[in-house]
Amino acid sequence: MEKSEKEVMIKELNEKFARARTAIVAEFSKLNVETVTRLRKKLRDSGVDYKVLKNTLAKRAAKGTPVEVVSDDFTGPVAIAIGYDDVVVPAKILQEFIKDLETIKVRSAVVEGKKVNAAGVAALAKMPGLPELRAKILGMLNQPAGKLARTLAEPGNRLARLIKARAEALEKQS
Repeated sequence: MEKSEKEVMIKELNEKFARARTAIVAEFSKLNVETVTRLRKKLRDSGVDYKVLKNTLAKRAAKGTPVEVVSDDFTGPVAIAIGYDDVVVPAKILQEFIKDLETIKVRSAVVEGKKVNAAGVAALAKMPGLPELRAKILGMLNQPAGKLARTLAEPGNRLARLIKARAEALEKQS
């Protein structure tokens, strides 16, 4: 690889590392093309980048970015999953994908600028994602309003049922 190509690659990686909210470093070995393709597709569909790293270039690209805290793990055959929006999504996808594979192991991750070990990534994968949290919050916000609306409507409903019962009773008498 020529020097200019390396510089372009370092610049691209640096930009991705700078935008990353989550970056998970995984060690891999003996993966076939089909497995890697399936993993890449799952990650890409969720807006997560997956890159097999050239360690020396990745270490240079990580300087001055949040990913720098895990750059010591850029040794041997490693790949990185970079998430830009939801910090939980990359961890969920990787943990689900590697649970049956012994050829991929999570080394570490950086989440919102803080280094996390492999156990922390597993714990992160068990947390609800951003859409689930938003749905829970929305449900909690709507619950009091719905209860208030039902409480306010109840006297009117009772009156309507009473008038209907009275009308039916008068019809039976006639």
